[in-house]
Amino acid sequence: MNKLGVLEGILFVVGDEGINLNSLCEIMEITNEEAKELLLTLKNNYEKEDRGIRISYLGDAFKLTTKEEHKEYYQKLIDNPDNNILSPSTLEVLAIIAYNQPITRVEVDEMRGVSSSHIIRKLVAKGLVKEAGKSKMPGRPNLYRTTHEFLDAFGLASLSELPEINENKDIDEETELFTSIYKEGIDEVGI
Repeated sequence: MNKLGVLEGILFVVGDEGINLNSLCEIMEITNEEAKELLLTLKNNYEKEDRGIRISYLGDAFKLTTKEEHKEYYQKLIDNPDNNILSPSTLEVLAIIAYNQPITRVEVDEMRGVSSSHIIRKLVAKGLVKEAGKSKMPGRPNLYRTTHEFLDAFGLASLSELPEINENKDIDEETELFTSIYKEGIDEVGI
């Protein structure tokens, strides 16, 4: 097993939340010294000029972050109007946050069934979502909520103007669709 590769994957998966040394040791089943040595080796690999990310120690956690010296390019990416179109999955994450705020990334992931860390980072970079403190859950993950820019972008004066979600309506429509398809099948067979 390539422990550097495992470490890199773990840092990628935890995203903005990062991971503390004790959790890293527990997950990788290694000692503190071995974890520190792996982190230092990977950190040195990332510090090379031809790499775009680095390992940062922020808020008692190790995280993958972009290099400050490339900031102007990342800003162009954010400012590019072609990149300001929100994909269906991005809109889904934004809706989950808007209707359930404040909410952690893990809670968003549980609702969607897939990782949302990249999308949440994108929404934070666009200014539609922001960190809103820490959860009381183990590990104290970040809480996210929508911003005033979100309200402006969607033409809302306040969150109370969000449309109501009627979950029963969707179930009724699905039942009607199923029933009508089922009836058509019965009629074709002559029953």
